[in-house]
Amino acid sequence: MASHNRKLNCFTFSCCIIVLLVPLVATRPQQPSAASRVHEEYSTFQVENPEWTFNHLAVDHRNGNVYLGAVNRIYKLSPGLDVQVSHQTGPDEDNRNCYPPRIVQPCSEPLTLTNNVNKMLLMDYRENRLLACGSLYQGICKLLRLDDLFKLGEPFHKKEHYLSGVNESGSVFGVIVSYGDASPDKLFVATAVDGRPEYFPTISSRKLTRNSEEDGMFAYVFHDEFVASMIKIPSDTFTVVPDFDIYYIYGFSSGNFVYFLTLQPEMGGGPTTGSSSAGREQVYTSKLVRLCKDDTAFNSYVEVPLGCVKGGVEYRLLQAAYLSKAGTILARSLGIGPDDDILYAVFSKGQKRRPKESSQESALCVFTLKEINERIKDRLQSCYKGEGTLDLAWLKVKDISCSSALLTIDDNFCGLDMNAPLGVSEMVRGIPLFSESNDKMTSVIAYVYKNHSLAFVGTKGGRLKKVGLMFLLQESEKPPKRLKSHSTHNLLSLFLCLQLTRVPVEACEQYSSCKECLGSGDPHCGWCVLHSMCTRKEKCERSSEPRRFASDIKQCVRLSVHPNNISVSQYNVMLVLQAHNVPELSAGVNCTFEDLAEMDGLVEGNRITCSSPAEKEVPRIVIDQGDHQIVQLYLKSKETGLAFANTSFVFYNCSVHKSCLSCVGSPYQCHWCKYRHTCTHDPSSCSFQEGRVKQPEECPQLLPADRILVPVNVVKPITLRAKNLPQPQSGQRGYECLLTIQGVEQRVPALRFNSSSVQCQNTSYLYDGMEMSSLPVDLTVIWNGDFSIDNPAQNKVHLYKCDARRESCGLCLKADPLFGCVWCKGENRCSLKQHCPHPQSMWLEHNGINSKCTHPRITKITPLRGPREGGTLVTIRGENLGLEFSEIKDYVKVADVECTPVPEGYVPAEQIVCKMGKAERSQFAGNVQVCVGECHPDFMAKSSKYYYFVIPRLSSLKPNRGPVSGGTIVNMTGSNLDAGSNVSIMFKDQKCTYQRRGGQWITCRSHASMQGYGNVSVSVFVDKAHIHKDLKFEYVEDPTITKLEPEWSIFSGNTPVTVTGTNLDIIQTPLIRAKYKNLETVNICQVLSPTTMQCMAPELPYSLSRQKEVPERPDEFGFILDNVQSVLALNNTNFIYYPNPVFEPLSVSGVQELKPGSPIILKGRNFLPPAPGGNGKLNYTVLIGDKPCTLTVSDTQLLCESPNLTGRHKVLARVGGIEFSPGVVHITSDSPLSSTAVISIAGAGGLLIFFIVIVLIAYKRKSRESDLTLKRLQMQMDNLESRVALECKEAFAELQTDIHELTSDLDGAGIPFLDYRTYTMRVLFPGIEEHPVLRDLEVPGYRQEQVEKGLKLFGQLINNKVFLLSFIRTLESQRGFSMRDRGNVASLIMTVLQSKLEYATDVLKHLLSDLIDKNLESKNHPKLLLRRTESVAEKMLTNWFTFLLYKFLKECAGEPLFSLFCAIKQQMEKGPIDSITGEARYSLSEDKLIRQQIDYKTLVVNCLHPDNEKSPEVQVKVLNCDSISQVKEKILDAIYKNVPYSHRQKASDMDLEWRQGRVVRVILQDEDVTTKIEGDWKRLNMLIHYQVTDNAVVALVSKQVTAYNSVNNSTVSRTSASKYENMIKYTGSPDSLRSRTPMITPDLESGVKVWHLVKNHEHGDQKEGDRGSKMVSEIYLTRLLATKGTLQKFVDDLFETIFSTAHRGSALPLAIKYMFDFLDEQADKHNIHDPHVRHTWKSNCLPLRFWVNVIKNPQFVFDIHKSSITDACLSVVAQTFMDSCSTSEHRLGKDSPSNKLLYAKDIPSYKNWVERYYSDISKMPAISDQDMNAYLAEQSRMHMNEFNTMSSLSEIYSYVGKYTEEIVSALEQDDGARKQRLAYKLEQVVAFMSLES
Repeated sequence: MASHNRKLNCFTFSCCIIVLLVPLVATRPQQPSAASRVHEEYSTFQVENPEWTFNHLAVDHRNGNVYLGAVNRIYKLSPGLDVQVSHQTGPDEDNRNCYPPRIVQPCSEPLTLTNNVNKMLLMDYRENRLLACGSLYQGICKLLRLDDLFKLGEPFHKKEHYLSGVNESGSVFGVIVSYGDASPDKLFVATAVDGRPEYFPTISSRKLTRNSEEDGMFAYVFHDEFVASMIKIPSDTFTVVPDFDIYYIYGFSSGNFVYFLTLQPEMGGGPTTGSSSAGREQVYTSKLVRLCKDDTAFNSYVEVPLGCVKGGVEYRLLQAAYLSKAGTILARSLGIGPDDDILYAVFSKGQKRRPKESSQESALCVFTLKEINERIKDRLQSCYKGEGTLDLAWLKVKDISCSSALLTIDDNFCGLDMNAPLGVSEMVRGIPLFSESNDKMTSVIAYVYKNHSLAFVGTKGGRLKKVGLMFLLQESEKPPKRLKSHSTHNLLSLFLCLQLTRVPVEACEQYSSCKECLGSGDPHCGWCVLHSMCTRKEKCERSSEPRRFASDIKQCVRLSVHPNNISVSQYNVMLVLQAHNVPELSAGVNCTFEDLAEMDGLVEGNRITCSSPAEKEVPRIVIDQGDHQIVQLYLKSKETGLAFANTSFVFYNCSVHKSCLSCVGSPYQCHWCKYRHTCTHDPSSCSFQEGRVKQPEECPQLLPADRILVPVNVVKPITLRAKNLPQPQSGQRGYECLLTIQGVEQRVPALRFNSSSVQCQNTSYLYDGMEMSSLPVDLTVIWNGDFSIDNPAQNKVHLYKCDARRESCGLCLKADPLFGCVWCKGENRCSLKQHCPHPQSMWLEHNGINSKCTHPRITKITPLRGPREGGTLVTIRGENLGLEFSEIKDYVKVADVECTPVPEGYVPAEQIVCKMGKAERSQFAGNVQVCVGECHPDFMAKSSKYYYFVIPRLSSLKPNRGPVSGGTIVNMTGSNLDAGSNVSIMFKDQKCTYQRRGGQWITCRSHASMQGYGNVSVSVFVDKAHIHKDLKFEYVEDPTITKLEPEWSIFSGNTPVTVTGTNLDIIQTPLIRAKYKNLETVNICQVLSPTTMQCMAPELPYSLSRQKEVPERPDEFGFILDNVQSVLALNNTNFIYYPNPVFEPLSVSGVQELKPGSPIILKGRNFLPPAPGGNGKLNYTVLIGDKPCTLTVSDTQLLCESPNLTGRHKVLARVGGIEFSPGVVHITSDSPLSSTAVISIAGAGGLLIFFIVIVLIAYKRKSRESDLTLKRLQMQMDNLESRVALECKEAFAELQTDIHELTSDLDGAGIPFLDYRTYTMRVLFPGIEEHPVLRDLEVPGYRQEQVEKGLKLFGQLINNKVFLLSFIRTLESQRGFSMRDRGNVASLIMTVLQSKLEYATDVLKHLLSDLIDKNLESKNHPKLLLRRTESVAEKMLTNWFTFLLYKFLKECAGEPLFSLFCAIKQQMEKGPIDSITGEARYSLSEDKLIRQQIDYKTLVVNCLHPDNEKSPEVQVKVLNCDSISQVKEKILDAIYKNVPYSHRQKASDMDLEWRQGRVVRVILQDEDVTTKIEGDWKRLNMLIHYQVTDNAVVALVSKQVTAYNSVNNSTVSRTSASKYENMIKYTGSPDSLRSRTPMITPDLESGVKVWHLVKNHEHGDQKEGDRGSKMVSEIYLTRLLATKGTLQKFVDDLFETIFSTAHRGSALPLAIKYMFDFLDEQADKHNIHDPHVRHTWKSNCLPLRFWVNVIKNPQFVFDIHKSSITDACLSVVAQTFMDSCSTSEHRLGKDSPSNKLLYAKDIPSYKNWVERYYSDISKMPAISDQDMNAYLAEQSRMHMNEFNTMSSLSEIYSYVGKYTEEIVSALEQDDGARKQRLAYKLEQVVAFMSLES
């Protein structure tokens, strides 16, 4: 079996970016188990120590457990990646040069603490063990038991035991091969030898013995002096390639063979041989090694090269591989069987490993094992025929020829001792599946799921990609479908060197539609139809039912609707939907029109009938939205409430169309009513039958017309052709023409001749200005006021003026002949014929008799200079330059040189362009002459300016070098360089793009050099002239950028950046650029030298970044250096932008007042960018007015030493590209004093000095007297101070030690829960021990039958809701019905209804509802509801919770409550407790705190067990200041530690005996003859009084009437059962312990007062003089804090348990959720939305009514005894609990009660807990009445017979007897009661109960 094990072939790559993938369930992944699905969510296991990186991983395919090999650790993880056990493997003392290792023999090398890197991790399923090999001690292995990683063996003493070498990065791979039960397994192990071939074979097979400690473990399978089961690398190989090694990437077994995939250096004789040769690179080859499983001599060793080619690129460096089955779909395209093995392999590009280069190109390829084996078989067959050589260079058998032998070589041939080992020379090519160019693939895993093959690849960047292999493609086709790259099946682990993550293999939920889902190609995903989600089949409800789950895109639901469009004015139209591929829809469907309407659909098979929306729901379609709105029509399943199919539905609106053609051209059912001029969907609404139009041909419309020309100011009609023109009906107006001229409408009456012709009447038109010779005007024909006739041809009227822009004869005659314009000679202007006042002979008109203009004129010539060689294009502009090209064709001369006109440049009458001929050397200048038609003076023009012939010359060019990429602006200087019309510049054979020129210069932009580096000749052509000058331009290497300093700026940029590079000086205007969010900004740079330039950083081009407070990286950052592309976007920079500094205003008003010399502080943020290395400094300039100031900068302040100025000055701060004025400073100088003031001050000063001298003399005398008093006070203060310090120090030390002691002391002692009956009785009837409801009914025998009948009948009435409610309401309205009675009745009713809790709950809800109504009616504040127990309902609510929360108390809340009680008791008893007053050193209550220093010591007494003196003595901690009764209690607590209190002996019944040796026994008592009496005070005896020593032996014996005191042998009479004990201990109801705190009362007989530790404060025995030695009593209040700190954890635990909805295995009790929901309903019903009121109701209902009671009285829940001090502490906790539930804010001050101050800091967080608790409960799903009733019925059944119902009914009846008349009267007035004759029934009960017979 192959090991499912991955390794880090990191070579020199950083470990932490290699990603590994492994199967968590390696077998049959197509059926994930339920157990594994539990862990479908992501889970992660991270390394404990960053140095302990993960190396290998193995998974137990039987149970999914994960074994992880890391540095110094082996971990066993659960399938969910929780650590189950870990095993330490290092570090240890070692040295890699110790061979054999130091654990075998001493080593002289220096030893250091060395990490143990895990190099191999293999699962040996057969022996249930794990092989873990490390790098310590030459690579020894441990065998660990899989269950608990117990070390079964660690063989290390033989050479064979060192498997893998010490090199931590060396690759090792192992494959375990099993041979059935008979023989032991074999381990094939392959390893990199790290230059030590003499120690380690590169590949070998070893024995895996059954016994892990056996000597033969890892021994070679076969070994003699000639042959062994191994292959070593020959030492000669290392002379050729010194660092030769074979790196093993992957290994597996299949069929009869074991395979290893390797990467190894080539040994060829080419130039790359030997990696040590300078400058040469080692070439690597990926090879597959094959061995027979049974081959002991390794004769079957064959190597075959692997690789793959995609798009002409070779991928030859193996990165990772994985063996998988083909699967049906992939197998089909590979031509193999679905269960055949295929090998996935990831290769990177090329054959050269360059660790420092980050080539990211890699490819995933697939090989069939069948093909590889075929290729090996072919080679074996040819070799055994004697063809070729063995071809294995590294084994030195490259040139050994194959030997021929006659034998048959089949598929399982395992070689002979000839022709072995063998190399295959021809590479086996894999089929490329997928390539990645940006993020190198480093790992792969694959499996088959539902016949689909899936591969997952991990990348160097830490990404996980999923590749679906649906089919294989040829090189020319597109790559296979690649599923979304996502880290997503309970089958994968993502393995980084510091983290192992378990990820699901699919993320179906990312697809939102069926087509997306099933088109994704992910076989895990299908479409859950009615739930409308993409998911796995097993997650889709009822997916096995037909058509509920689609797994093919053809199965997606399709929906069609008929009709699929209606008008917006049609309502409730029946629509028929045809659905395909829908499941059975018996649950019904809704039809939903987006958010407009929803209605029921009628299902008939796969047809669904719905109606369209009603009138108010139809969308209003406005004109700018077009004439229709597409709405999605959804089918929504009533079963799931989700839309599962949709189709488009159109609402169209014909009335949007305002013209006939757009109306009838609409794709919808729109008709045009031509007489109403409206568009409608309902043709019947048209006025006349003949007025309906449906075809565009029938629309009234104007037909296309030729140009309509109208001269201005000429009266003229406009006739238009049309069709279908309507005849206005009676009451309708006629036709008009509407022309809009320059924005002004002009209406003209029109005449309809017939349906096909209309004429605008005679009118003249006018437009303003002479800038336009003609103006096209929109024309609209309208009728009936505003009904327009369609004008589809967009006919326009062209108004024109002859004289506009036609100032010359030529321009006039050039006008459109249709205009009818003529040149009126007499007036010398252009006008209409009819407007020229002269006869026709005086006109010139186009194509007329006179059509030739006289007096041509030249106005402009360009250029005015050109070369003699000719070729210059001369442009001549002027007037009357002919109307035809033929008129000027041969008549142009420039400076007496023929100039040939160019037709393309001729503009009639206005412009001639001609090309110059060659001039003679004698010709220098001349004017331009043009003749039109003939060279007659009237038709000839000469220019006033001359044209000159010049010789252009060149002198120099600058710069004379530029980058080979081009882009250099080259400037050439010379003379006459602006001559001619066309310039071209050549750099040898390449153009330099001309830019601009002047008389003495030309500039051009160089192109990239096609010849590479070097000089090129420069030549310039001006027209036909070639300028000769020997000029050279040099192309040099492109500049490069190597470093930026600093690599940061701020958002606004403009901070200096120093750039280092090469050839920077060849760039004239370098620019720096940044690109961000598709916006680009640039800034300038200044070149300082060829290697440096200074740039100003560009701003970050993104407006939002101004507000951002986080650093941003630009998408691109680089330089514009001419055309150099390589620096446009730098890849090697991490340039980052930090947020801009932000300044705050100097003050609110903007003006800051200052004194001269005071510094100005500018506040803000981001003043120091957090640049790496902490050197983020910006250049700030702050100007005060116009003067700069010296600055000191911190992150939030600029300190500016203000210059010596006064007055008002504006402050201006500049940094980067920011300028900001935070305000104005006003510097005011101190005014100099006047001379009068100086004299006055001097005089006053003299008087003051005299007065001071007098005072000093008096003071000196007085101070001598007070010194003595001061010294006395000082001593007293020092004394007090040291005592206070000691007290605080003690309190702190106690706090630290007590918490630890308490938590360790409270071991898991059994919790003495009371049984259900006792618990409920103590809550329902506090203080009453034997209540009648627990006993049988006591009535005289003669009345028993009668009374029982009456009570049964009464019981029926109680079970009648009408009666019970009336009964309770009547009782509550009676004046004599006290609070106590209310509580009693509520408890009695609940005992009766214990067996019918559903009914009880119903009654309770009614009563609470009444109570809420009454509370709100009486205008009480709603928060007062349920605050006090003033009604039967409130007590019933307490009792209801008491019944229903018992289980919760037992299972959850009881434990923290009992822990708190025990913690309080234990903490109190650790310090002195006054036996009389109940005060203690440790207390939470200020009232119960001993406010004195009591010296005490802890003693340990050894106590004999009272029931068995021979049992071991019990050690008990007591205090020497404890009274004897206290010691007895402590001893009993210790002896009966786990015994409920009621089952113990009582201290009052026992005597304490001190046994001194065998004979002497002293009975210790609180009072005896030795008791000390001082005045009228008598002190109780304590252990210190008897001088009891540490470790004394004591015993508790039964109390004797007379006690003998062996100290003085006198008999002492003893007060029976010690009256003090009676005073202290109270056995009655625990409710009122507080009030029964014992008081110090004088002994009535003697008048003596008893005390223990403190005398009562009320007795003023303390003398005033003692005050100095006393402590301030308040100082002891710090002890409250110490006690609180000790108990804090227990209080927190209790509150947290009560206020959380999730408990250990227990859900929140239903009762709480049910009652809270009921209160919320009531609040909704009464419109109470104040959250404080709702919160208060819930707090009053549960915490106040139930929990506070339980916290204050734990004896209600447990069988315990509660002392007065414990009670006081619990009261403080209960008060804190109540405060936590309150919504009101408690304002605390120094006068607040100490218990409030004590928990003041904790209460806000407790309040948050409570709010979260209430919120969590409200978010939980509501409990149905059905579920609640089932729960209540179960509770009733469990506690059916706890109380005697008859006795309870009898107790309730006593109230009937008392108020019979009132109850009967109330029943008679109630309608419901009258119907049921309840008054009569009650009278029957009364008769039975009172009957004397």
